[in-house]
Amino acid sequence: MPDKLLTVSHLNKSYGKKPVLHDINLEVEKASVTVLLGPSGSGKSTLIRCLNGLEDFQSGQIDFMDQTIKPGFKKWQPIRQHIGMVFQSYDLFPNRTVLDNILLGPLKVQKRDKHEATEQAMQLLKEVQLADYANVYPRQLSGGQKQRIAIVRALALKPEFMLFDEVTASLDPEMVRGVLEVMLQLAHQKMTMLVVTHEMNFAQQIADQVLFLEAGKIVEASSGQTFFTQPKTERAQEFLNSMAF
Repeated sequence: MPDKLLTVSHLNKSYGKKPVLHDINLEVEKASVTVLLGPSGSGKSTLIRCLNGLEDFQSGQIDFMDQTIKPGFKKWQPIRQHIGMVFQSYDLFPNRTVLDNILLGPLKVQKRDKHEATEQAMQLLKEVQLADYANVYPRQLSGGQKQRIAIVRALALKPEFMLFDEVTASLDPEMVRGVLEVMLQLAHQKMTMLVVTHEMNFAQQIADQVLFLEAGKIVEASSGQTFFTQPKTERAQEFLNSMAF
């Protein structure tokens, strides 16, 4: 029987009187990759931000590991230690070195041993081919390098679950490949991930499950293989055609 890490039940989200997510239901299994697809403004980023408390929701619930989260939930800090999130923007501290940026969470939030955390950080930097950049500052890095550092920073917290919100959207095309390779490596390592992306070929490579959103609703949910070869809805087919897939 599949081991569920996350379950979202009947989640609704509004900004004032404007509804943005409607009756969202989804399950994420451990060691799986779920990809959120859909046109701009469909609610993908809002949904992913609800999953680690960056956005409130008005009704429904989220079950993550052994914790049930309902509207108004306030104890997100310990949960966030199990959820890594990488945004479009890198959000690195410009006055701290790469290594110091990575160590901030493990040392200040998790209170881990500095030697152990530093060893882990250097190993992660080695895995993304950036070990030689440990003592440089973010201004000395390319956009693709900064995004790989942002991924390492999230992984340094030893999360159970990784959220990626259009992490290649602001990168030049030649920088995208290096970031996607890191994410593909994580998928091969069985990291549980939920990914918002417009990189269709990459999505097809990694998706165990695809959720297609439009106007704040999940209008299609299927396996990655089925979605890209035999989409169930005309709207999903139109979307794939528009992406020249």
